[in-house]
Amino acid sequence: METDRLVERIKSTDNELTDVFVIESGSDKEKLSKNCTWWVNDSQTMKEGLRLSKGFNFGFCELLKENKYQNYDYFLLLFNDIEIDDGHFLDPLIKIMKKHPRLGILSPCSHEWGEKFLFKNKETKYVWVASQCAWLIRRDFIEDVRTRNSPSVMNFLYDGNNFRSYQSDLELIMKGYLNDWTTAITTEVWATENKSHLLQKSDLIKTEPYQESLQLCLAQGREWLHQKYGYKSRWQMPMQCKLLYDQFFQHYPEYVSYRI
Repeated sequence: METDRLVERIKSTDNELTDVFVIESGSDKEKLSKNCTWWVNDSQTMKEGLRLSKGFNFGFCELLKENKYQNYDYFLLLFNDIEIDDGHFLDPLIKIMKKHPRLGILSPCSHEWGEKFLFKNKETKYVWVASQCAWLIRRDFIEDVRTRNSPSVMNFLYDGNNFRSYQSDLELIMKGYLNDWTTAITTEVWATENKSHLLQKSDLIKTEPYQESLQLCLAQGREWLHQKYGYKSRWQMPMQCKLLYDQFFQHYPEYVSYRI
């Protein structure tokens, strides 16, 4: 099972650095990961899952409820179809976080991203766009942008009304820059999403076939963007992030060497 494979991969090199929490949302009982921490199995979730936004919100809410949230300085958010290159993974990411005090979100580079051509070997650069594949997020950053009034699966960090999480990564990056937190990509470690499950096994993961899922994501996502922000174009969110990114270096010129 992909989830157990990923858990064992993390534990093989960084077990002493982290606790692992696995959320199973909508999975059939006989297919649960042996590392499952929480199984969300209400009727709606069994039908459509939690997806990114509500899934990670659920995990944060559970940690808060169990008085574990404050135990961690960083949170590594992973999908179960992520494939990590050989070698230590979490340790280099934490070291980069400690070196960059205004870094809120850190993403390993992916072999499938065009951004890799902008980086030298083992280099970290601040960015205004980073797809959420495997993010290490600083708790202090989360505290600045999360919902404090009645946090729930719908609003803890991500907007649960954005069901398919369209541009949810950009929204979080934007909130970071609004609060003087930057986002970075590093080529010190690599993590790549295995899209074969979405392309070939959509029925197994209880989602629509890829093309249908993509069309729904675009249609529903653009409606969400318009209702929440008044944006009529999908380019308005990344352009807002770029504007705030440029302003960040005006406030923190000491970090200009990390600019793309």
